[in-house]
Amino acid sequence: MSANNSKLFQFFETELQEIYWAENALVRAIPKMIGNASSQELKDALVHHLGETKEHVERLDEVFSIIGEDSRPRKCEAMNGLISEAWDIMDSCEKGAMMDAGIIAAGQKVEHYEIASYGTLRNYADTLGYADAVSVLEATLREEKNADKKLTEIAVSSVNENAAHEIAQA
Repeated sequence: MSANNSKLFQFFETELQEIYWAENALVRAIPKMIGNASSQELKDALVHHLGETKEHVERLDEVFSIIGEDSRPRKCEAMNGLISEAWDIMDSCEKGAMMDAGIIAAGQKVEHYEIASYGTLRNYADTLGYADAVSVLEATLREEKNADKKLTEIAVSSVNENAAHEIAQA
């Protein structure tokens, strides 16, 4: 039986389609987060990660090519929900440190979902014998972990403390 006929391959392809949809959705979503951020450090991190996210889409195209399938998105309900939550956070906060803290929280939820997805996809690619796909997926996984770490650094170094000093409206 070839890998392309296995149940794991079919699941692998479905998961690739969902993360492909997710990355494309983030390419459209991150600019709104940049526009609502106040911290220059946060804006810079988001701009940097937007560039990486565009590369992630290209890498996924490469993975689809490696496995002999067309790049086709399949709506990712999890990412759709995470993006909706980010919109809700931004809609409910005034611009400033608290909105920055909310953007970071939403961004980290996205990163954790992506870390889980890319780690799983890398393992499936390895099991299915797609060594070239493993290295491509591993590169993206490293970038997602670094983005999460950077968001934590920004939150801890200034944003959370500044948000703690903003007075809540009664």
